[in-house]
Amino acid sequence: MNTSDLKRLTTATDAASRSSVAAARLAGLAADGHLLDVAIAVVGSPVGDLLVAVTPRGLARVAFQDEDREDVLRELAARLSPRILESAAASDEARRELDEYFAGRRTRFDLAVDRRLIGDFAKKVLGATARVPFGRTTTYGEVAARIGSPGAARAVGNALGSNPIPIVIPCHRVLRSGGALGGYGGGVGRKERLLRLEGVLPTPMLG
Repeated sequence: MNTSDLKRLTTATDAASRSSVAAARLAGLAADGHLLDVAIAVVGSPVGDLLVAVTPRGLARVAFQDEDREDVLRELAARLSPRILESAAASDEARRELDEYFAGRRTRFDLAVDRRLIGDFAKKVLGATARVPFGRTTTYGEVAARIGSPGAARAVGNALGSNPIPIVIPCHRVLRSGGALGGYGGGVGRKERLLRLEGVLPTPMLG
């Protein structure tokens, strides 16, 4: 690499660094001035990167990495606010608790939750689901009975499949009667990994 190439690389690196610092300052100023309604950040996890969205009310969205990011942002803009900005600081608490959960140091989330993306029926379903403790499971039929709709197991499954805050609202703990895993909005493979992490399923032996 000659001197000219090194200068160009240094200039590009400096520009990227300044841009990152400026973006962080902008996010901080927006939050301080109450101009930031939705803060987003990416959290690494054993089930892939998670996009988290936090509002002043609490955690509003957890999106798996194979969900279309533009679709997620459009939903947030349409249903919550178009004032969306990446902000690691605003999402610190959510990222910390998720990191602790995946590291096996947390069995219950203490995060405030913003339920505005959840419909009325789904609020009942996810409210019952949120009370299923770490390391335990229930069934679609049992959740339906708990919310006073014993014949609505299929509707319960649909509500769980559209859960906008998976993991924190633990829809992965709801199984089919008989113990089959059933569906999962993030894919059955992720559901299985979460249940293994919680000790519900045995960890496969390496052979």
